[in-house]
Amino acid sequence: MQLDPAVHGLLREPKRVVEVTFPVRMDNGKVKVFKGFRVQYNDARGPCKGGIRFHPRETIDTVKALAAWMTWKTACVGLPLGGGKGGVICDPKQMSSGELERLSRAYIDAIGAVIGPELDIPAPDVYTSPQIMAWMMDEFEKIRGYNAPGAITGKPIALGGSQGRGDATARGVVYTIREATKKLNVPLRDATVAVQGYGNAGSNAALLLGEMGARVVAVSDSKGGILNEKGVDARAVLDHKRKTGSVVGFPSTRTITNEDLLEQPCDILVPAALENVITGDNASSIRAKIVAEAANGPATPDADEILFKNKIFHIPDFLCNAGGVTVSYFEWVQNLYGLYWSVEEIYDRLDKVMTRAFNDVYDMHVKQNVTMRMAAYMLSVQRVAEAMKLRGWV
Repeated sequence: MQLDPAVHGLLREPKRVVEVTFPVRMDNGKVKVFKGFRVQYNDARGPCKGGIRFHPRETIDTVKALAAWMTWKTACVGLPLGGGKGGVICDPKQMSSGELERLSRAYIDAIGAVIGPELDIPAPDVYTSPQIMAWMMDEFEKIRGYNAPGAITGKPIALGGSQGRGDATARGVVYTIREATKKLNVPLRDATVAVQGYGNAGSNAALLLGEMGARVVAVSDSKGGILNEKGVDARAVLDHKRKTGSVVGFPSTRTITNEDLLEQPCDILVPAALENVITGDNASSIRAKIVAEAANGPATPDADEILFKNKIFHIPDFLCNAGGVTVSYFEWVQNLYGLYWSVEEIYDRLDKVMTRAFNDVYDMHVKQNVTMRMAAYMLSVQRVAEAMKLRGWV
């Protein structure tokens, strides 16, 4: 790419790193001290955007890496935003609702000076929720003294949240899969699909692909997987999981492992669970025609090269699963204008953004003869570098 050394230097480090320590009074009356972070990686293209995690093993290095990832993700899909991320070291599973509310408000009190609709817009992430975003928005508005719904996204609908947010990630995944099938001349109708991970993204992707005529033959969750080559009813599988706690045991299927699912012959494989499940050890056994990364980081770098060499079409995570941040962007826009769109308008706008982004990355992939992931990185870095140069930073 022949980047200016100064561009390289600026893109290797976050623009701003904020580390805060704050007290929270617990239900037993004792005060506990928590540590939190907010990283604003790059804002050349617009205000920073990224989620907030509550996790007992949160680290500043993780938050920096995720903030960088958000910079590339927003640039890849062409949003006028930068990248940021936040986190608090805590175990939300061991905290009451009242403790979580006090923690959320205290964290915003600590970072309130460096976030806002024109500066940095947080959103939910691991172990945070629309309710937590509502508390955070309310606290931010108390600090500022006026309504500012655009300061936080991922809020409940009643507080300015956007229609279509619940299945936005899955829809983005499915739109990129649809475009990939067009490029590869793989008919989506009756295409066989395997989905690893049957949470929000995985189950909704299975439901949507089924509605488009694809045949879901295998799905899994943390307890194992199921297979039926003739296809399963994705909705019925989801109902079974809600009743029993797992997809395992669904009628007319045989039980398989998560590893078996990845190596299952199919047209479309959707890793929607953990990171690093496709590695140099098993990538040569992948028999799908398309791998669509609904999860973050499901394939390792050496796996990327093997999939590319084996001519398996691979849609990288920060393109494939960018539907969530795209609808977060829509929420922010609606908040700023005070004009709200119907769910049909949201889906139509999301389709256009994801389709354009996929084709931009695909064109770079063909032009440079590189993996789709490398093409997505090249496109993202190119866009951020251009904005930095136009601003006169380099």
